[in-house]
Amino acid sequence: MIQHRKRAMVLSLIGMGLGQIYNRQYIKGFLMFLLHLAGVGVATLVPRAMWGIWTLGEQADHLKKVGRVYVNVRGDHSIFLLIEGMIVILVMAVFILIYIASVRDAYLVGKRREQGISAPAFTDTLQRLAGVNFPQMVISIPMLLVVFFTLMPILFMILLAFTNYSAPNYLPPKKLVDWIGFDGFKDIFTIKAWNQTFFGVAFWTLIWTICATLTTFAGGFGVALMVQKKGIRLKGFWRTLFIIPYAIPQFISLLIMRNMFNGEFGPINQYLGYFGLGQLPWLTDPFWAKVTVIIVNIWIGFPITMLMIIGILSTISRDLYEAAQIDGASPFQQFKAITFPTVMFSFGPLLVMSFAGNINNFNLIYLLTNGNPANPAYQSAGSTDILITWLYKLTMDSGKYNFASIIGIFIFILVSSFAIVNVRRTKAFKEEDLYR
Repeated sequence: MIQHRKRAMVLSLIGMGLGQIYNRQYIKGFLMFLLHLAGVGVATLVPRAMWGIWTLGEQADHLKKVGRVYVNVRGDHSIFLLIEGMIVILVMAVFILIYIASVRDAYLVGKRREQGISAPAFTDTLQRLAGVNFPQMVISIPMLLVVFFTLMPILFMILLAFTNYSAPNYLPPKKLVDWIGFDGFKDIFTIKAWNQTFFGVAFWTLIWTICATLTTFAGGFGVALMVQKKGIRLKGFWRTLFIIPYAIPQFISLLIMRNMFNGEFGPINQYLGYFGLGQLPWLTDPFWAKVTVIIVNIWIGFPITMLMIIGILSTISRDLYEAAQIDGASPFQQFKAITFPTVMFSFGPLLVMSFAGNINNFNLIYLLTNGNPANPAYQSAGSTDILITWLYKLTMDSGKYNFASIIGIFIFILVSSFAIVNVRRTKAFKEEDLYR
């Protein structure tokens, strides 16, 4: 028996598409061979890409005397070399995966030929892509986008954390960037100024995240219970009224709140003055500024929680409550045994993701307080800065890109590990596994 599978596999190993041509899939093989030629072109860029990542350049921009004048000679840009190298390697990795798939395809079609089954025609391949393999074909495009627009930035951030890329001494193109290993991590955890800032901001981030998540959940839950309570009239009106804070663009709401809580001319302090209460330093005192961001977050965040919980409450059968009343259960016992478990079953994963989202709630902190009031003990951070706003200031204001990358790695590990672990522990996730 002719070993079609081996011949097709060997030819595919030599060149992508040759195995398909051997299997008499000429159009498919020709297209794959063109892809192979493109991959060869990318492969020629790999040595320079590896050199760029390994060295981050060898000569920065410098002046060179030509005759009686000095001209600027363009050197290597360390960051551009790093990015270009990553792109080339990721593109090459995609080509390698396609290459492996083409070898496997040629092997399987050759095996079919040995069994007396003719190779699928090009039209059959297209029909299969539009039918059985349509989900895989559709999902492949988002997967490529994930690789180049999600995975690559994460890898870039991780690599930057191991360099000295920072102002004022290591900013290309005037200066080259070097690999420094774990020295950046060591500095941020051992140098007192950076150490104090990191742990102070991280602790406030944790407090902020817990308070922001629980208060918006409790506020939305309470309003949903009141709106859905039996006997309440004009339920549609109340739902519309309470959703207004969410309907207003957050940018506008936060700027309005920033003016309302202004300690000098804000209307809130003016109203307090009418009742004989002293004016509070809402945005100028570290403690009150933290209280303010939590209060404003409740106002902005509770409507969406309310709508979701109203949707969950509307699915609970009234027969459960009637049966509980017949058994003599009090309203609190009904809430504890029926309402709360049902809501948490559906809302649990969303609550976990809300917690993860509040860790990165950049808009509210930055637009409302800009991280202020200032804290003299902190490096490039204020009293209300959370990790994500501190990262932004390290990047945009201070040029400490390596330290910002270290903070980004910490945030990524914190958010991803918390979200994955806790979502998997929710009842909704466990119930889904049982029904697979």
